[in-house]
Amino acid sequence: MSRGFGVASGLDPDVATPLAERCAALGYDSIWSNDTPLAGGLATLADFAAGSDGIDLGVTLAVDRHDPVAIAGQVEELGLPRDRLWIAVGAGHSPKALTAMREALPRLREALGDVHLALAAMGPKLSALGGAEFDAVFFNWITPAFAAAARERVERGAEEAGREAPPVFGYVRTAVGEDAQRRLTKEESFYRDLHDGYRNHFARLDEPEGTVGIAAADGAEAQRALAAYEALDVPVVRALASANLDAMSALAKAAAP
Repeated sequence: MSRGFGVASGLDPDVATPLAERCAALGYDSIWSNDTPLAGGLATLADFAAGSDGIDLGVTLAVDRHDPVAIAGQVEELGLPRDRLWIAVGAGHSPKALTAMREALPRLREALGDVHLALAAMGPKLSALGGAEFDAVFFNWITPAFAAAARERVERGAEEAGREAPPVFGYVRTAVGEDAQRRLTKEESFYRDLHDGYRNHFARLDEPEGTVGIAAADGAEAQRALAAYEALDVPVVRALASANLDAMSALAKAAAP
């Protein structure tokens, strides 16, 4: 099973660059930055790129905050390697998410050319759209059962479009150690009420707070939990750890493929 490693954008370059090198050495296929309003995800990818010339580089960002032409300009300005670049785009706060993503795709293709484009999807209609038209589908805040059902919707969308189903990625929030449960619960509680898209998503999941992800005592427990996400082609370990090299590296090692 392939596996990726993910962090929030804005990680200090002195952490991000050696972290990418360590993730590559540990066997991760990709390293991801989750773009936020406070820090640019593509800039963090540039720091990752300085640490390894073999690992794929991925970013998740929202089209309501990033124009396709501006994204392409940043990719060029930062000198990001297009052949190993993945850009997963979501609707963000767009009131009509499905319409927003349908309209964004041709503009993204025109601006970014051959860069791999994934659809960051949560609902069933977006999952089907991703299967029909994108290079991959990227899920967020998922249980193993949800991942399996969502994958079926991706495959159905691809079948109806007459194409082979694209690969399925997904963030799996992961914390390891004595404070693992606190970290997962804190992160999850923030997203549960972030906007209607997330509120609807967590309502569909119908899981108790602090359970959507992995809070493990040690690496062995983390590995058993990650193995349950077999419906994903690439589980991306979304690190819930202090933003320093020791903490991030320890988590990367505990959850390594």
